Amino acid sequence: MKKVKNTIVKYKLFFILAGLAILLLLPLVITKSVYMRHVCNVLIFATLASSLNIINGYSGQMCLGQAGFFAVGAYTCAILTTNYGWSFWVVWPVAGCLAALMGYLVSLPTLRLQGIYLSFVTLGFSEIIRIIAQTWTPVTGGNMGIKGIPFPIIFGKELFKPHDYYYILLATLLLFLFITSRILRSRIGRAWISIREESNAARSLGVEISRYKSMNFTYGAFWAGMIGAAYAPYVNFVDSSQFSLDTGFDALAMVVIGGQGTLIGPIIGSVVVTVLTESLRFLQYWRFVIYALIIIAMMWVRPQGIAGASNSILAGGKIRRSSRKKAISRNR
Repeated sequence: MKKVKNTIVKYKLFFILAGLAILLLLPLVITKSVYMRHVCNVLIFATLASSLNIINGYSGQMCLGQAGFFAVGAYTCAILTTNYGWSFWVVWPVAGCLAALMGYLVSLPTLRLQGIYLSFVTLGFSEIIRIIAQTWTPVTGGNMGIKGIPFPIIFGKELFKPHDYYYILLATLLLFLFITSRILRSRIGRAWISIREESNAARSLGVEISRYKSMNFTYGAFWAGMIGAAYAPYVNFVDSSQFSLDTGFDALAMVVIGGQGTLIGPIIGSVVVTVLTESLRFLQYWRFVIYALIIIAMMWVRPQGIAGASNSILAGGKIRRSSRKKAISRNR
């Protein structure tokens, strides 16, 4: 196992370039639009789950309202492009910034909250956004939603086919991974992780807990807004039902299954959940039962997720058992 890890590290650049080449050529291999749509869905939820992982996985906060930030980005894009004729390329970062502002405002009154109390507040925020979208008919279209959202145009070509739109979604995810990997290696990223591991110890070392928690929430909300803005033209229609609690819980499940506190974990989780959802669709509502059982089994067998490290704090049960065995053997 150690040799495999050393090989991966040694040829890291080669594996990255090979992976990028495969991703860029994927639309040429997958010719059917229905399959390409599934791949696009994976990219959308991989980015959404990754944005949630920034908050839950790297700073240890408990957010259940990511669907609300996702909705802010989607409605911002839909309203500005449909009603005011803005270009998607201008609206895209604007939607992310507006979602980031909402994330910052939500973080301010919740800085002293932790665990289930924080999760309830974020859950309430998500529902408030959904209800506003459902009832503010003159702006959001109410229950009828917003139809005919313009597709992005590049070099005079309208990107409406899944094979074309794939590259926008892929670019969003890759940009997120690149920027986030740089941030996590910086002082900001180390501060987030220190807060997750032990906030009191981090405070004693001079880490401004409130400041870095707000930054973390704002950054995670920004990327939820970005992928929300990319999602709106892709589906060509948005309404409040697309941003229900189920959307937030799906993103949370992807993070838990894939592995919190890892960049690759939410991507793996989105692949697993999407494949299961589509392959078990013939079971209708029973597939959600199977889906829930898999999550429960995952939490029991491997709480750190598929990509989580064996010595992760989330794998505490195994660590405690191994430590107990070592202590017993020493006493003998």
